Amino acid sequence: MCGERTVTVPRVGDVLDGAALLRWAQACLQALTRHRDEINSLNVFPVADSDTGTNLLSTMRAAVRAAEEVTGGSARAIATAMARAAMLGARGNSGIILSQVLRGVADAVGDDDLDEQTLRLALRRAARLVREALSSPVEGTMLTVLDRAADHAAECSEKTLSAVALAAADGAAKALGETPSQLGVLARAGVVDAGARGLLVLLDELVLITSGQAPHRPEYVPEREVAGRSGFGAHGSATRGWASRVGDSGGGDGDSAAGGRSGHAVAEGAPHYEVMFLLTGADAAGVDALREELGGLGDSVVVVGDGGGTWSAHVHCADAGAAVEAGLVVGRLSGIRIETLAVSAYAPEEPGERGILAVAAGDGAVRLFEDAGAAVLEGEVTAEALLAGIRRLPHREVLVLPNGALPAHELMAVSVAARDGNRDVLMLPSGSMVQGLAALSMHDGGRIAADDVFAMSEAAAGTRWGALRIAPERALTIVGTCEAGDGLGLVGQDVVVIDPDMRAAGRTLLDRMLGLGGELVTMLVGAEAPQGLSEELAEHVGAAFPGVEVVVYPGGQAGDLVQIGVE
Repeated sequence: MCGERTVTVPRVGDVLDGAALLRWAQACLQALTRHRDEINSLNVFPVADSDTGTNLLSTMRAAVRAAEEVTGGSARAIATAMARAAMLGARGNSGIILSQVLRGVADAVGDDDLDEQTLRLALRRAARLVREALSSPVEGTMLTVLDRAADHAAECSEKTLSAVALAAADGAAKALGETPSQLGVLARAGVVDAGARGLLVLLDELVLITSGQAPHRPEYVPEREVAGRSGFGAHGSATRGWASRVGDSGGGDGDSAAGGRSGHAVAEGAPHYEVMFLLTGADAAGVDALREELGGLGDSVVVVGDGGGTWSAHVHCADAGAAVEAGLVVGRLSGIRIETLAVSAYAPEEPGERGILAVAAGDGAVRLFEDAGAAVLEGEVTAEALLAGIRRLPHREVLVLPNGALPAHELMAVSVAARDGNRDVLMLPSGSMVQGLAALSMHDGGRIAADDVFAMSEAAAGTRWGALRIAPERALTIVGTCEAGDGLGLVGQDVVVIDPDMRAAGRTLLDRMLGLGGELVTMLVGAEAPQGLSEELAEHVGAAFPGVEVVVYPGGQAGDLVQIGVE
């Protein structure tokens, strides 16, 4: 049993039906949001890129979103929707492993609700699925802690769901504290395994929802933060003062239970890319062959399925093309994602010290920045809020993407105020979220700060940005008078198009922006955009400017119906 507890929610009893299972998933999403920075700071294996917490959060968000769309669903329907969405939307190794935990629940529940017996089965099933998915399992990671949770659940003599959940969570907590003794790279960095810490968050939320009592856990901070203390986070908490660098592109996290390079400096031939793709049309023999082939190309190999014929594959390797070709040999590929992994990420003994803070509005836009490895400041941003956000980051170098939130003189004042003997702050010239995304795509934590800032600033400056809005009232602009309800096309902060037909204004705006050239158009679709607007604008670009690529993201921002970037 685990010591102190605090009653915070009413218990649900000894079974979780579909509605209760959804509440657990939503609680997990909130808890991962709270613990994201803590988990990121623990992230050293196999890649020290400080994004395990972000990847778990992004994957769980996909699962919850799918579950919320299941109307009046049974426990099986909810669990199945979560497992499939998590696999399809998985980020990094930890996200793929999380999808198998959820699949274990879906497989065990069957046509019943989740009770103490099915929870035991679910954890054992998940542990087996994860081990089968890995080409080179490594102990002292997420899989070890999942095994221990399943063992303790199976050994629990009590016959209530809350008791079995608590046994599993306490078993996981004990195993988590032992991970540094099993994996040298964790011991050298003074941390427990990041992915396993995320798994404990999920189990603790299950205890909370079944019993109404939250287990008391320490803050698992890196040992180097705890001056004068021995051991790991389980011995006490401290103010967070260190974390590995923010990941290059929200890619391969360092929590994988798959074999890595144990955190040593990379020699010639070591992995340079994270490759992920979805696979269909493959049989079991083909999947096994793919897993073996990817294992020969690199490390951190995970290949998992949803039980319905779709598989997700992940590898860190030097030859991304060969990894994709290996998938094509056994089936049909989709969702191919290739991210660059900085070589420095494989040396956690010298953790990076650079973090990125981005200002964003709208759920979709926030997810884009978070998935790319940035910390995000949401809502109405003041100079005081921006300064506080910078000071919350543990990094010695902080790059800020203000994205038009504040005027230049206020940004300068914040930058000066935030600098001290332990932190350098650099404001990048991003006047909009699309410029910020362009800059973030060029971030490389393996470069020195000056080079990184130059590349990111160049990308932001090379992105012309505009917006389509609805005029709130009659007003005088540089191109004439607009009436309330007119469509307005802006380039930067200047109105360049007025048209009573909002869709026509959007088409004209794109014509103006692409008239000066461009190869890529990025659209962030706002919360108030009418149905079909983005599709119509994308079709217009395709017809009027052949060869120009269009990428559309749900931004969810208020004000701008569509924010447009042209690179």
